[in-house]
Amino acid sequence: MDNSAHDAEREPAPRRKPRRLPWRGRAVRGLAVLVVLAAGLVLAGRFSLLPGFGGLFREDTVDRSGPVLLKSIQDMHRYEGAAGNFQVVVDLEKDAAFLPDSIRGTRTLYVGAGTVSGYVDLGGLGEQAVTVNEERTKVSLRLPHAVLGTAALDLDRSYAVSKQRGLLDRLGDLFTDNPAGEQAVQRLAVQHISDAARDSGLVERTEKNTTTMLEGLLRSLGFQEVTVGYV
Repeated sequence: MDNSAHDAEREPAPRRKPRRLPWRGRAVRGLAVLVVLAAGLVLAGRFSLLPGFGGLFREDTVDRSGPVLLKSIQDMHRYEGAAGNFQVVVDLEKDAAFLPDSIRGTRTLYVGAGTVSGYVDLGGLGEQAVTVNEERTKVSLRLPHAVLGTAALDLDRSYAVSKQRGLLDRLGDLFTDNPAGEQAVQRLAVQHISDAARDSGLVERTEKNTTTMLEGLLRSLGFQEVTVGYV
């Protein structure tokens, strides 16, 4: 037998190099993977509605908050005689000087709901503020005028209707801790609510309700004539 033929039979066949897909093929394969992942997410949402499948895609929430620390306690020496509920629609727009709104600029339409309380401060009253006759049938009170507290925005009833941001503003949101923050419109809503409370007659209502409360309290203590004045 020919040795050369025998050696040829023993030589292994040359390994074929793996065929590399062209870039279009790789792109199609990557797109297919994305489609499969998206379909999986959709099916996960649907299966969660079926009996027995909700546990497969359940999300667990863990609260690792620390203990609440009491910082201080303040004694309240005021009587809140009235409170007003307000709502305002804030339309805040910020534009750049030399750039179109599509590039740089924001506009936010925000509905702000909040409350303002009116109160009478009773903590600083001295002896001269209360006058009682000898028979203890008449009493006269001199109180400071009612004032308005700080407007408190109710975040559960406040919401943004629409937000429009330019390209640069949207890119900037990617590098901030609070993208598309609403602090500016919230502060403006608080300011408008505070202004509206001053013109709403809330101070007068607070003094009227405070007078009614004190008259009922002092008459229950035996006083027949109660006079309340504000200075």
